[in-house]
Amino acid sequence: MGRPLIYQLLPRLFGNVNETRKPDGSLAENGVGKFDDINDAALRSLREELHITHLWLTGVPAQATATDYASIGKPADNPSLLKGRAGSPYAIKDCGDVCPDYAIDPARRMEEFSALLGRAHRAGLGVLIDFVPNHVSRSHRSALVNFGDADERSRFFSPQNNFFWLQPDSPGVRSPGADARVSGNNAVTWSPTSNDWYETAKLNYGHDFTTGNRAYPHRDAPDVPIPDTWLKMDAVLAHWQALGVDGFRCDMAHMVPPEFWAWAIGRARARQPAIIFFAEAYDNDPMKVGAGNVMIDLIEAGFDAVYDDPAYKTLKRIYDGPAWANDLDAVLARQGTTIFQRSLRYAENHDEVRLAAKGHWGGNGMEVGRAVGGVLFGLSRGPVLLCSGQEVGEPADGAEGFGGDDGRTTIFDYWSMPELVKWVNGHRYDSARLSPRQKSLRGFYGRLLAACSEPAFRDGEFFPLNPSNIDNPAFGRIPGEPASGHWLYSFARVDRSGGQICLVVVNLHPREKFRDIRVTLSEELIAAIVSSGGIVSADGHALVFADCVSGMDPITVRIRADAAGVEVSVGELPPLTPAYFFANLSG
Repeated sequence: MGRPLIYQLLPRLFGNVNETRKPDGSLAENGVGKFDDINDAALRSLREELHITHLWLTGVPAQATATDYASIGKPADNPSLLKGRAGSPYAIKDCGDVCPDYAIDPARRMEEFSALLGRAHRAGLGVLIDFVPNHVSRSHRSALVNFGDADERSRFFSPQNNFFWLQPDSPGVRSPGADARVSGNNAVTWSPTSNDWYETAKLNYGHDFTTGNRAYPHRDAPDVPIPDTWLKMDAVLAHWQALGVDGFRCDMAHMVPPEFWAWAIGRARARQPAIIFFAEAYDNDPMKVGAGNVMIDLIEAGFDAVYDDPAYKTLKRIYDGPAWANDLDAVLARQGTTIFQRSLRYAENHDEVRLAAKGHWGGNGMEVGRAVGGVLFGLSRGPVLLCSGQEVGEPADGAEGFGGDDGRTTIFDYWSMPELVKWVNGHRYDSARLSPRQKSLRGFYGRLLAACSEPAFRDGEFFPLNPSNIDNPAFGRIPGEPASGHWLYSFARVDRSGGQICLVVVNLHPREKFRDIRVTLSEELIAAIVSSGGIVSADGHALVFADCVSGMDPITVRIRADAAGVEVSVGELPPLTPAYFFANLSG
């Protein structure tokens, strides 16, 4: 598998060109994107201009919603058990069906989804969908699998139950008709609050999260029977695989036993060896299953990559305070080689605030994405995620509905994105309505993603350079600072077998142009260059490095076999600008 470059899109938003945008509006008022809107022109632009390799179609499985589809057996849900009128994509109502909102003819929704899969595959794009293992909506019913019908409801926990059942003495107010199941976020109460995942019911994988009891097969007890929930969720994976999806982004994967993942991923790969699994996971979440580093557990269970939340948050703290760029190296070192190389890097996703959101990222607007993406996307060999709208500076201004004015594009409401719709331009996807700055930003992301597909990033090693430049006053130091590395971040990627090197230098400062930048190369990097044939002989030949991302002037690097403490003159770098200087070491 090459390096996945993933584009996340929510069909509800992506193709919706209705610009009414009434807060808390209905589907009829605000419109909704369709599978058909993701047409050949859209796919061609994503593949050829942004160099995307995979689509993550967020919210494909049918979710609980206030929109009535009684004619196809899916009536509207109880409003008190919904987040937003459209409903949360992570409160799945039927794990074997697709959302009828996205179909021109809801009765033929599966055919329309299959047609989209075909279009994407013909365009050279893989397709990922969400797999939500930890919980389902409280209204879940499915012709594929149903949960809880055979449960012993008089028991809070039983390994063969699909749910955790509240008992008469469970905390909270037990009102008439109250749902007797634990909420998705492990809230054991008859009265979940607005901060709980009240719209969902937690699934039971044989792990009693209140006691730590493991009633499922594991290393110390391999012969324990497979819990019923495991079998049903394997059937869900098999169903979507049979339809032709190429992989799964697995929601809150750390809340499910790693042993389940090893079993389920193994079965999925027996059906389809190239199937991809990415985990949304957070090691610092107290709801994680397991006492060790859950990211290691998930990778060992078979995940291709896990979310990189620590590096993302470190970059954000540079702008929102009080982090320095230097802090990133300690964060990356703590990941260890396994997690570092198998991390999914992102600067936006549906859970995080927009880079261009007011009051976030230092209020620097969409251009901050150049610097942040320039750092995060180049760090390792793992996949890269671009969130729909990021490439045109979508700001998520104002209250859209359930989520309020929170700097995020809503996933709960019928809405359209005011900046992305300019690129969509009546489903022509031709950028005609974008401003020059937006066209420039979109072009930048295309060049950056193309660079991240090069051998140095796909197969190469990572060499951090900030540690070698802390005492270097020419390394972007601001007057009055005691050391360097607050606003400048630099590293190199070297593919020894192919003889390619990329020197990355990123100016993270929102206003300051750094002049006369000089970067001291580490001894480890020099040794890697020398061993790869990048030695400058006495006749004066040198390596010429050319930037292919931001249009910086080429730089020349002279290295001898016995060189030490080599200093590279980069010149000047404008604010919020990454330079990706490539050279061929053996040519």
